[in-house]
Amino acid sequence: MAFNEAYIPGATVVGITYKDGLVLGAERRVTLGGFIVSKTAKKTFKVTDNVGAACAGMIGDMQILIKELQSYVRLRELELRRPLPPNSVAKLLSVIMFERRFAPMITQVMIGGINSKPSIWVLDPLGSLIPDDYAAVGSGAEIAIGLVENGYSENMTEDQAKNLAVRAIRSAIKRDVSSGDGVDLLFVTKDGVREETASFMQPASS
Repeated sequence: MAFNEAYIPGATVVGITYKDGLVLGAERRVTLGGFIVSKTAKKTFKVTDNVGAACAGMIGDMQILIKELQSYVRLRELELRRPLPPNSVAKLLSVIMFERRFAPMITQVMIGGINSKPSIWVLDPLGSLIPDDYAAVGSGAEIAIGLVENGYSENMTEDQAKNLAVRAIRSAIKRDVSSGDGVDLLFVTKDGVREETASFMQPASS
């Protein structure tokens, strides 16, 4: 039976690099057609101590995909006896997704990490790998990316990047019915990965 696109969950995910790291942000709503299934879904994930991910699409698919990636990364690190760099993690995920191309995971993934500099990679369900300094995926991406592109600069501080990510996601939430109910943020810096939650009801400063 063919997938009814009306029942594929939407989302808004934004990634922004800044001077000392990067931030990945995702809203928390899960929908099934016109029904809101959950208002507390987690779409940001820690992959390693220097790599994070954020996903848009089917919740089950993104959870299984990230767990599989984490397992393969650990195995590869045991073989190499050193941490796997972020670009290798992104390439590994690309291979995993391409191998499933005849029955793909219904999810878009954003990988962010720090090696010599902060970097973001975007992957579609077939594993296409696109690097960028900032990006947006999901049903609210078209709204969010315009705000990010207008406000982005290479030497942003963490607070500036955080506020820009939150404002972009909130802008998408206002127009995309599949997005909403708060924003989860995942920061990747040289000190590691940490997570925060931004309430939708409290506006971020400019």
